[in-house]
Amino acid sequence: MSDGDQHRHGDQHREDFLAERFEEYRGHLRAVAHRMLGSVAEAEDAVQEAWFRLSRSDTREVQNLAGWLTTVVGRVCLDMLRSRRSRGEQPLDTWSPAPSAEPDPAQDALRADSVGSALLVVLETLSPAERLAFVLHDLFGVPFEEIGGILGRSPAAARQLASRARRRVRGADAPEADLVRQREVVDAFLAAARDGDFDGLLAVLDPEVVARGEAGVTIGATDVAATAASFGHLAGVALPALVDGATALVVLTDGRPERVLTFTFAADRIAGIDVVTDPARLAELSIEPA
Repeated sequence: MSDGDQHRHGDQHREDFLAERFEEYRGHLRAVAHRMLGSVAEAEDAVQEAWFRLSRSDTREVQNLAGWLTTVVGRVCLDMLRSRRSRGEQPLDTWSPAPSAEPDPAQDALRADSVGSALLVVLETLSPAERLAFVLHDLFGVPFEEIGGILGRSPAAARQLASRARRRVRGADAPEADLVRQREVVDAFLAAARDGDFDGLLAVLDPEVVARGEAGVTIGATDVAATAASFGHLAGVALPALVDGATALVVLTDGRPERVLTFTFAADRIAGIDVVTDPARLAELSIEPA
């Protein structure tokens, strides 16, 4: 085999390897893009652009390809949000399968999410920078150092953006019916956690749910359900509460909050869980009995 043939063979092998790795993360990237953009069609465009950038980049030194791709999708979505805002456009989700196409369960789930999620409605009120900081950090656990790099701001500034967005998301005036339904979902989550009911937990968790706490970030319904089922002793003393006006759970010690679980929702399932144990952060929360 000539040097030229070896070079072409090596290039093809690398492209095949990258394509295989990319497919492993496609569902995650689609979920990130959809939460950012609120449109299935635009989310697919963003994911495809991420593939183009991956195929043109030298990633041999990349240690965490999933993190690298999440950052790339974040940058693409930020550009799309800024372009949309500069043109004064509203997101228009017109995706539908071709008449001859087989139904795609993943696309159907995203479509239902885009229509039914109160979260996406609230996200539309945020600036592109706030939206990116909140979605990447609170829903997908991206560190503020990386978010700041995407935005061209310091990690502290990125943290402030996410905090401001978080207050607006949780403080939004949700319809009473939404609050009632969210309470039902959280009650079901709490009951399943108390009983160690793994299937019951899966039933109320979004497949791409992200749980964040001091111990780190857990992604995916299976892993989050396994973690929740192992903390039945805490679930046994957790109480429903309203935190900054949103449905939550609180664990009290001597009448003071020791741990708070706040939630974000998508299509009547839990899409994000934020476990707060830091005393300084707990002191900032407005906690009321539910």
